[in-house]
Amino acid sequence: MSNQDWLNRSLQAVWHPCTQMKRHERFPLVPIASAQGAWLTDFDGKPYLDAVSSWWVNLLGHGHPRIKQALHDQLDTLEHVMLAGFTHRPVIELSERLAALSGLGHAFYGSDGASATEIALKMSFHYWKNSGKAQKSRFISLENSYHGETIGALAVTDVPLFSATYAPLIARALRVPTPDARQAAPGQSARDVALAAARALENVLAKHAGDVAALILEPLVQGAAGMAMYHPDYLREARRLCDQYQVHLIADEIAVGFGRTGTLFACEQADIRPDFLCLSKGITGGFLPLSCVLTTDNVYQAFYSEDVRAGFLHSHSYTGNPLACSAALAVLDTLRDEDILAGNRDKAARFSGILAPLAARTDVRHFRQQGMIWAFDVDTPRGDFAQAFFAAMLERGCLVRPIGNTVYYMPPYCLQDGEMRQLAEATAEALDALAREAGGAPAQPALP
Repeated sequence: MSNQDWLNRSLQAVWHPCTQMKRHERFPLVPIASAQGAWLTDFDGKPYLDAVSSWWVNLLGHGHPRIKQALHDQLDTLEHVMLAGFTHRPVIELSERLAALSGLGHAFYGSDGASATEIALKMSFHYWKNSGKAQKSRFISLENSYHGETIGALAVTDVPLFSATYAPLIARALRVPTPDARQAAPGQSARDVALAAARALENVLAKHAGDVAALILEPLVQGAAGMAMYHPDYLREARRLCDQYQVHLIADEIAVGFGRTGTLFACEQADIRPDFLCLSKGITGGFLPLSCVLTTDNVYQAFYSEDVRAGFLHSHSYTGNPLACSAALAVLDTLRDEDILAGNRDKAARFSGILAPLAARTDVRHFRQQGMIWAFDVDTPRGDFAQAFFAAMLERGCLVRPIGNTVYYMPPYCLQDGEMRQLAEATAEALDALAREAGGAPAQPALP
């Protein structure tokens, strides 16, 4: 069957995520038949370079042999068992490994990033309730933050496109200024911006700490904010202030964990440990859905009681699924045995060199890089830039999905120099083509 056959069937049967479905009347879906390494292939045989790791999940490349083998091996023994009242080898081993790597104990599992956010928020509130401080029920998040699209997660997400419709359902969080380094005025450094944002955070905590349960943030890079990158001193100050005002620090490393920012966990670059660490996306290398919240022994002990109501009664049917945990263990094994993070440091330096001509373009602003993330903002009059650039890159065999006027790359770690050159050349061609067409295009809300 052809692309068109599968496209027609999908439009009749599937409600696609993060999509205004009517747009597909003029902008076709891309049916994917197979994938390998950094490449996707459609049913007509056209390849696409996956420069965004299929929404940031495919860490090591599609079809990674070690992860596939781990899943085959696990299928022969146990595909699933409920984790309430039972346990199994993969979930125990994964929890032990994550604790050793993060310095945080007892792992609680969910199915996706938003569920990890929900778990952390509920757990923080419930900790304070069990500790006799039920009034600590509010949360603080950064301007332009994104932590998921379930009702609790939307409360700490500052993206009106996602949250405005559901405002009557949402308990709004307190917002504090983002430390986004792009805000630096002439003569200011990224650190100056970070410290100014930390002072604003302190002012909010000084007024509201008595009823605040936790501060939640995306360490070093705010993804849906347009890959907003900031100085690690903000994390250091946030940790200090949370300690001072007795507020939990929730680190949402759903997008930035497992080496994406250059270290296994982004918090390592500030030498801090959060009270809650949320993980998902790359944890299974893109093979299966899984999320995890790690927390401190102190938090765990606050739930340890004869009273069932003091327990954390949150659950998911597939919590700690053995197949997903086995995939995650294979990811950790690969990162360790192949010294992926060290290799990524060399690769990132080479890739930044390859991208230097893009950074020098007159229509490019704020070219930036953090680990295996590259981003830049495009100076364009086009109101439809994100959609038009996405389409232009697909024509050139590349999957790049801008956030507003921000173009970013978050490729799988298997990407090679030649593939990055191909990506850079296609980007330059697409920018040139859209510049020639600029003018009169209707504005559309940006999609992540």
